[in-house]
Amino acid sequence: MRYTQYRLFLVITIIYLLSSLLLRFVLWWQFSPESNPLLHLPIIMSVGLLNDLVQLIYLLLPFSLLLLVLPRPLLQKKWGRGLLTIALCLSVYSLLFLNVAEFYFFEEFNARFNLVAVDYLIYPHEVLINIWESYPVALWLTFNLLIILILGYPFWLLTNSNQILFFKQRVILLVFHIMLAVLASILVATDSFNLSNDRVINEISSNGISSFFKALGTNQLDYPTYYATKDSDVSFQRLTTKLAKGGGQFTHLAEQRLDRHFMANPQGLGKLNVVIIVEESFGAEFVGSYGDQRHLTPEFDRLAQQGMLFNHAWATGTRTVRGLEAITLSFPPIPSESVIKRPGNENMANWGQVMQTAGYHTSFIYGGYGYFDNMNYFYSHNGFATSDRTNIDSPKFANIWGVSDEDLLAHATGYYDRLYAQQQPFFSIVMTTSNHKPFTFPEGIAGIPAHGGGREAGIRYADYALGRFFESAQHHEWFKQTLFVVVADHGARVYGKAEIPLNSYEIPLLIFAPSHLSPSKIEREISQLDIAPTVLGLLGLEYEAPFFGQNVLN
Repeated sequence: MRYTQYRLFLVITIIYLLSSLLLRFVLWWQFSPESNPLLHLPIIMSVGLLNDLVQLIYLLLPFSLLLLVLPRPLLQKKWGRGLLTIALCLSVYSLLFLNVAEFYFFEEFNARFNLVAVDYLIYPHEVLINIWESYPVALWLTFNLLIILILGYPFWLLTNSNQILFFKQRVILLVFHIMLAVLASILVATDSFNLSNDRVINEISSNGISSFFKALGTNQLDYPTYYATKDSDVSFQRLTTKLAKGGGQFTHLAEQRLDRHFMANPQGLGKLNVVIIVEESFGAEFVGSYGDQRHLTPEFDRLAQQGMLFNHAWATGTRTVRGLEAITLSFPPIPSESVIKRPGNENMANWGQVMQTAGYHTSFIYGGYGYFDNMNYFYSHNGFATSDRTNIDSPKFANIWGVSDEDLLAHATGYYDRLYAQQQPFFSIVMTTSNHKPFTFPEGIAGIPAHGGGREAGIRYADYALGRFFESAQHHEWFKQTLFVVVADHGARVYGKAEIPLNSYEIPLLIFAPSHLSPSKIEREISQLDIAPTVLGLLGLEYEAPFFGQNVLN
């Protein structure tokens, strides 16, 4: 290569393609399906290379622009060459570190960068500290720096050339590059390169940078423009027909509203307090009552023997806000953002509103900072009193995500004591945080390492704290007058070859009121959005709400 510019393009191209190839091979080696993995490798690499080449066109555009604006004489001076060398080193360093980040992201989510990565950018403080505490970031930063120090001098030598393209030639090349990028964006949809019915294979063959920008671009789309829809009258008729099977009387059909009125049931449990404990990432795959043999959840399993256990319960999504949305609103997930994070989410019909009408105090109690995922805003603008880690004095343990579950549940206990002393019935949603990376916990708990125990330690600690809460709560006067619901916000992670791997969405669900309910196991399917109608049906309260869920015990 005679021209300096071509050399730089060639260097970035080679390093990018080789590092992407290596990453893809490692992902295949670590995460490919167990059946005939070698059979998939050639096509994974071929389709992956095509994805990488398309993305490379976009990645090289900043270099084309940089080379255009740098004057030709400057490129022949040492400091001009130094500027190019620094730009090249920074680019390569970023690419290498991005590959490391992609590996760990894939390990956690079984996917390339997606909407989760986009969401994380909104809360850099929590996310960056969590990453620093959970992964060997310093090691990889140092390792990549050593590579750049080794490559720095060869990069400097590559910029040593008297044959520099004139400005006019650089303009022509930039215009050609832009046209190529435009054509690629119009003619080549990399998400159409899916080569298998196996989701994991498609994820491995895709390009992480491309996936990230696709997620970024589809994060806020106009629904009617980008999603297939049916006639609204037809859809409304179909929906009301299905909901009518769950009982209740529609009260505003003429206005195309789904509000249904349910009469009081004198045989219900009555006006009990209701506490919903939403356990972070507490997937059914870890729970003994759902078939796991690792004995990770002795406390939950003990409670399950005394309560109403739902053997087939499902989360509506893979994020905390999806679980809270379904539980609070009895509302199904819609594309892109959860309602909790969308604008215009104030004064929505919700479970708390129903309970307030019945005379309950409603609260949302969270172990982390309530601004995360817009939780405090949503709940405070929908009738709930909010309490988060800023209201928990002197917790015995906390990390970046929140106070320990023990601290949170002890705080909730005190909160309920005060309400009970005021003879105030209460409805409360409690959201835990401990079962989350970096998986750090209080010292001195047998069988639960304070550091380095990973997901299993997280499950063990969440279960331990749950047991301590119920052990304490039974000595409080309000305990016998309270119905508890223990449910996960979502499973630990999405895994499996299906586009929607159903097993990843299975969660534990327990309704616990030993003074009022006999132990039972319910075999009917239930989703998080069915919890509100089911509990209201058990209580026998009169209410009116546009809930999508159904009372599965009806």
